[in-house]
Amino acid sequence: MEATQSGRIRASDAEREQTTEVLRAAMGEGRLALDEGEQRMTAVYTAVYRDELAPLTADLPGQGWPALARTPERRSAARRRLRGHASGVMLLTGVLIAVWVTTGAHFFWPIFIIVPMTLSVFKHAAFVRHGGAWPARDWHGHGPWTPHHHGRAFHN
Repeated sequence: MEATQSGRIRASDAEREQTTEVLRAAMGEGRLALDEGEQRMTAVYTAVYRDELAPLTADLPGQGWPALARTPERRSAARRRLRGHASGVMLLTGVLIAVWVTTGAHFFWPIFIIVPMTLSVFKHAAFVRHGGAWPARDWHGHGPWTPHHHGRAFHN
């Protein structure tokens, strides 16, 4: 990502598509009227720089990300990721226990790995239950193209 001489960063097609997904979700919730949503989507596709995208979702709660996380597609994807996470933890737990049994160690050392992995599944389940997706924001709550983002991108 290179900034122009004025410090502006060009928007990518992926960023434009992500913004239109946010706007569609806001329209689905009734936060934007059909004509206003279409106007904003037109502005998204004509935007050249990232700072032109941010104002299009600025007046939506959480810049529209919570609405996007509640769409059926995102909820389904979040549940799939959770199932994959839980399956991986169960598989690794089985491998660790097999290694422990094979080595004949008296102390059950896999507990130090199994407990944090299991807690991570519970934490992941809480995110899915209370939002349906990992937020596409940095630690300060800024979206990937807001001026405060400093060029880092966290995409779902």
